[in-house]
Amino acid sequence: MKMFSANIEDLRTLYVTNLQKALDMEQKITDALPKMIEKSTDPQLAKAFSDHLQQTEGHVEKVDGLIRNATGDSDTETCKAIGGLITEAEDSIKDAKDESVRDITLIAAGQQVEHHEIAVYGTLRNWANLLGLANDAQVLESILNEEKAADKLLSSISDGVNMQAAA
Repeated sequence: MKMFSANIEDLRTLYVTNLQKALDMEQKITDALPKMIEKSTDPQLAKAFSDHLQQTEGHVEKVDGLIRNATGDSDTETCKAIGGLITEAEDSIKDAKDESVRDITLIAAGQQVEHHEIAVYGTLRNWANLLGLANDAQVLESILNEEKAADKLLSSISDGVNMQAAA
């Protein structure tokens, strides 16, 4: 991990730097998801997080491969945004004493992370297309679609969990 910001000279450098941030993001999510699974009381939610953990591990491999193809190594850049989202989620989860409220909090935290990932992968895919990196764009599109599906699943689970909490 680098200690200082990279000099962004062109779109390719910006693309690679943001791929490195995406790898850091996915690694941090991989570390956070087991805690979210453990704190989930709704079985559907726990399963959704568990399934997404497996997908996220695949995202780590895919993004690592894209970076290795571009640079020959797999250095990361710190993704400050995901660090903030995870810290905020951990604080909210600790504060939610009621199980159904905690599940709602977990869903909200998960969706905030998904929305960030959707923005990251949509941007990276667009940049890959601009740079003529069709294979990269295809890989990034597949990750983007998985992130959108995870967000949609969390939305459907939230309907039931929210009704339970409101009762």
